[in-house]
Amino acid sequence: MPRNFTGLLAALGTVFGLCLTPLGLARAEALETPARQAVLIDLSTHTVLFEKAADERMTPSSMSKLMTVYLLFDKLAKGGVKMTDTFTVSEKAWRMTGSKMFVHVGDKVSVEDLLRGIIIQSGNDACVVVAEGMASTEDAFAAQMTARAKELGLKGSNFKDASGWPNPDHYMTARDLSVLAQRLIEDFPQYYPMFAELKFKYGNIEQGNRNPLLGAVPGADGLKTGHTEDGGYGLVGSAVRDGRRLILVVNGLTSMKERSQESSRIMEWGFREFQTYTMAKKGDTLAEAKVWQGDEEAVPLTVAEDARVTLRRVARAEMKVKVVYDGPVPAPIKAGDVIASLEITAPDMVTINLPLVAARDVERQGVVGRIFSSLRYLVSGDAS
Repeated sequence: MPRNFTGLLAALGTVFGLCLTPLGLARAEALETPARQAVLIDLSTHTVLFEKAADERMTPSSMSKLMTVYLLFDKLAKGGVKMTDTFTVSEKAWRMTGSKMFVHVGDKVSVEDLLRGIIIQSGNDACVVVAEGMASTEDAFAAQMTARAKELGLKGSNFKDASGWPNPDHYMTARDLSVLAQRLIEDFPQYYPMFAELKFKYGNIEQGNRNPLLGAVPGADGLKTGHTEDGGYGLVGSAVRDGRRLILVVNGLTSMKERSQESSRIMEWGFREFQTYTMAKKGDTLAEAKVWQGDEEAVPLTVAEDARVTLRRVARAEMKVKVVYDGPVPAPIKAGDVIASLEITAPDMVTINLPLVAARDVERQGVVGRIFSSLRYLVSGDAS
C-alpha cells in the first residue's frame, strides 16, 4: 500500500540560492499607525504586508467613488457609452455640496469630463450626474453599485449613493477598497492613467488632484482620497517600482497632513522592508516523487507557473523548505497533475504551500509488473 513521505528539497541552495522565504511577516519591529483601518498589499503576489482592522466596516467617504468610476469604466469598455457621450446635469446634482466639479443645471457634460471631475476633483455633483445618466436615479445606481460589489467579492460593502455622502447604511472595508483598487488597475489599464493626472480644469475652474502620494512617492499613480467627519481622512493609493505594485488603504486619520505623512511612510516601508523573489520558474525540476506501480520509479516535480513570493528581507536566515506529498503516487500520472506541495516556513510567519505538479507522464505498469511490485512491497516494504 502507498505510504506517506515527506522529502526535503534537494540542493536548495543550488536551486534557489538565498531567494527563498515564506509569505507573511517576519520577526521585526512591528509597524504601527494611527489610522483606524489600514491594509497594504503587494499586488504581484497578493501578499498582505500589513493590516489593521481591515475587515471592519467603516465610512469610506469619497473613496467609495471608486465604485462609481468602476461602473462607468465597465460601461465604456463594453461599448455602452463613449467618452464623447454626454449626461445632463439635474438640479439635484447641481445642488450637491462638498467637493464639486461645479457643473450647472442643464449642462450636457461629456463622460470624459465627468470621469476627471470624479477622479481628480472628487466632484459629488459629477457622481450624481453619472448615476442619473446611467440608471435614471441615484438610488437605482447605488443598488447597481452594491450588486456589482458582491460580484467582485467585496464582502463588506453596501452603497446608498454614488458619491460617498454620509449615510449609516453606506459602508465599505479597507480590504474591499484594496480589492476594488486592484480591479480598477487590472480590468481597465486603458483608463487607469487618469488617476495619475495632477489637475483638471472645467468651466474655467482648475483643481488639483487631492492624492498626496502623487509627486511625493516615486511610482505613485493613484487612486483616491476621502474625508468625512465620521470617517476621518482616508486614502486608497498605489505605486509601482521595479515590477512591484503596492496598494495601500488607510482611513480614520485626523488631518490632511497626517494622511499625507502616514500614507507616504507606510508605502515606503512596504517597498523598503519587503522584496518579491522568483522561487522557481515553470519547468524547473525541484524534486522527485516516488511512483507506485508505474513504468518509472519516480516522477520529477515542477511548478505549473513561475512561483514568486513577497517576503520580509530579514526572514531568509531562518527559512525552512520541504516537499510534502502522500506517496508513493499511484500511476498513471499525467504531466500537470498536482501531486505535491512546497511547504515554506519560518518563525512568526504564515506557512505557505505552493502546488507542485508532475513534469511528465508516467504510465501504469502492465499486469506482470504490478504483481511483482506488490510482491516486493509485501516482502521488503519497498513500494517503488
